[in-house]
Amino acid sequence: MTRRVVILDYGSGNVRSAVRALERVGASVELTADPHAALECEGLFVPGVGNFHACMAGLAAAHGPRIIGRRVAGSRPVLGICVGMQVMFDGSAEPSAAPREGLAEWPGTVERLPADIVPHMGWSEVEVGAGSRLFRGVEQERFYFVHSYAVQSWTLEATGAFAVVAPTVTWAEHGARFVAAVENGPLCATQFHPEKSGDAGLQLLENWVESL
Repeated sequence: MTRRVVILDYGSGNVRSAVRALERVGASVELTADPHAALECEGLFVPGVGNFHACMAGLAAAHGPRIIGRRVAGSRPVLGICVGMQVMFDGSAEPSAAPREGLAEWPGTVERLPADIVPHMGWSEVEVGAGSRLFRGVEQERFYFVHSYAVQSWTLEATGAFAVVAPTVTWAEHGARFVAAVENGPLCATQFHPEKSGDAGLQLLENWVESL
């Protein structure tokens, strides 16, 4: 069965590579800002490049917070990429004339990487979280990053009877250890660009599409 994926078109930049990558792994892809399509598809892909606060402004104009919130509440899959991952957190320390809060799906603040060379640009290894489904078959591969800011701590821990549904967190390092990916029920996200990560990125996207 072909899965229908909507890439949320809210002015976040060139997403043609994402369209091509998702089509290559068998998804039926629509690039649109239509709220109905974004709510009804099997999987919602949330891209993001550039400034955190500009992305949040674009999302707000396209009803993104409502769409993403409704999908997550209804256990409808969402995949955020790069800044599309960062906006899932509480907020960002990135400078902005008009700062905006994040979507607060996860606790945490996006902060500048304390590295000698920023942005972090290129291929990096990741430390895959135990039991990851997103990284099945590519646990030892490198992925392509382009970013200056990241979430550098993870505080959402499930305990007791809820431990079986604890989020799976994958890490990478550039000046500091940072969150490279999160798998949390219907909501998944990666700081790197799977659509620009060659065969490993295609396998990750295929894993996501097959889970829809």
